[in-house]
Amino acid sequence: MNRTTEQDSNYTDLDKMSTAELLHGINTEDITVPLAVEKVIPEIEKLVNVIVEKVSKGGRLFYIGAGTSGRLGILDASECPPTYGVPFDMVVGIIAGGDKAIRRAVENAEDNSEQAWKDLLEFNISDKDVLIGIAASGTTPYVIGGLKKANEYGLETGCIVCNAGSPVADAAKYPIEVVVGPEFVTGSTRMKSGTAQKLVLNMISTTSMIKLGRVKGNKMVDMQLTNVKLVGRAVNMVMQETNLDEKTAQTLLDTYGSVRKAVENAPAKS
Repeated sequence: MNRTTEQDSNYTDLDKMSTAELLHGINTEDITVPLAVEKVIPEIEKLVNVIVEKVSKGGRLFYIGAGTSGRLGILDASECPPTYGVPFDMVVGIIAGGDKAIRRAVENAEDNSEQAWKDLLEFNISDKDVLIGIAASGTTPYVIGGLKKANEYGLETGCIVCNAGSPVADAAKYPIEVVVGPEFVTGSTRMKSGTAQKLVLNMISTTSMIKLGRVKGNKMVDMQLTNVKLVGRAVNMVMQETNLDEKTAQTLLDTYGSVRKAVENAPAKS
């Protein structure tokens, strides 16, 4: 295994740099991340196709991870219901150490190789579901243990890691290895590695939701109307799709509760 995420930074004497030098250095490193992601699009495609197949048949998508990786999984999962109107249990993020670890690190939580499966069993996980392990280093015992157990029970498994040839990738049927190289601050995988993981998660969930019919054209027609901004956006969507005036569009939204249903039940275009 080549642990490039642990290699020394390409920059030295960070503590002696000016603010501008630090910012430009970070930005220079960040620019390389989308290019690393581009190289693994074929692997992302394979995993997305599996997710769409499973979820379309009633399955769910689970993310597991520790630290930053776990938080990113929870972030992606939590944004799917409001964005696409899917049930809150369709995409589930789990972090080592439980919900309290979202804000504060839980000592040794990531080192327990048996806990992930115990956490997953609380959601009645089964072979209908898909499990993705997220671990920048690719060595997190919590994630490795969860993936191995999932394989034993016939689940489809994937991972997002930032080192090549890692134990996490070995444990996943559909590994995604985004090799981003050394971090600006040596070993600080919340930086380039975290950015890479966020980009891949965006690609996975967004593409899956589009393929599952949760987007019409380029619009979030199933989004939850939870604030004034989103209601205003929804009204504009209905107006664009139906040629109706604002008041009528608002009435349709109030009646049917979503852009999709409002458009479906709108009077014929004049």
